[in-house]
Amino acid sequence: MAESSKPKSGSGCLGKLAVLILLASAGGLAAAAYFMAQPQDLSDIGGRNPTVKATSARDLEVVLQSSIDRGFALTLTETEINQWLGRSLSVKQGGLLADYVTLEGVWVRLLDGHAEVVMERKIMGHPFTVSMFLTITQMQGGKDFTTDIQLHGGPYHENITHPPRGGRFGQLVVPQGFLHLVMPAYTKIPDLFPNEIYLALQKMARIRIEKNRLVLDPREPSTDPMGLPETF
Repeated sequence: MAESSKPKSGSGCLGKLAVLILLASAGGLAAAAYFMAQPQDLSDIGGRNPTVKATSARDLEVVLQSSIDRGFALTLTETEINQWLGRSLSVKQGGLLADYVTLEGVWVRLLDGHAEVVMERKIMGHPFTVSMFLTITQMQGGKDFTTDIQLHGGPYHENITHPPRGGRFGQLVVPQGFLHLVMPAYTKIPDLFPNEIYLALQKMARIRIEKNRLVLDPREPSTDPMGLPETF
């Protein structure tokens, strides 16, 4: 009597493995979507509190120009920067979604070595946040120096250097490549403050981002005795 054919155990294991992979992928996507929909906690950002926002803020253009003219270092706190943004930035959501999306504010969180620029929106009444990590890189050669703002939030882990962290969609930290989805909104911000950005980035010889403060110094750093360019 002929034996009935039986499925090979190998193909059965591969099928189960494929199902597990699909389920894990679906679960991962669902978890990512959930955390993206949850706004990040903004309570630690200085100057965002309504009481603090209502207080008077220094005119940054005047303060920056004074620092350059008199040749002294200037320290701007996170609170001062956000007070100034709250007073100076007219937040308005345009386009086809203007009836459903409102732009509540743009905030700067100063961290050790880099900054996080956060956009706070409400979509049909539900809060939603996106953010971008930025760092400032300066190079000096002789008396000339260049200043660049670059996307940089550091690695996810000391052993995982690529891709680097780009920002946050809600509570989810995303790689830099995802920032192309929100870049158009961010590129409009510098056009609103050309004088302040010119004074802060082009006229300041030394810029340092620290926890809760931005330090700017118009005085040129000393040149390396060997004549080599310095980075700082």
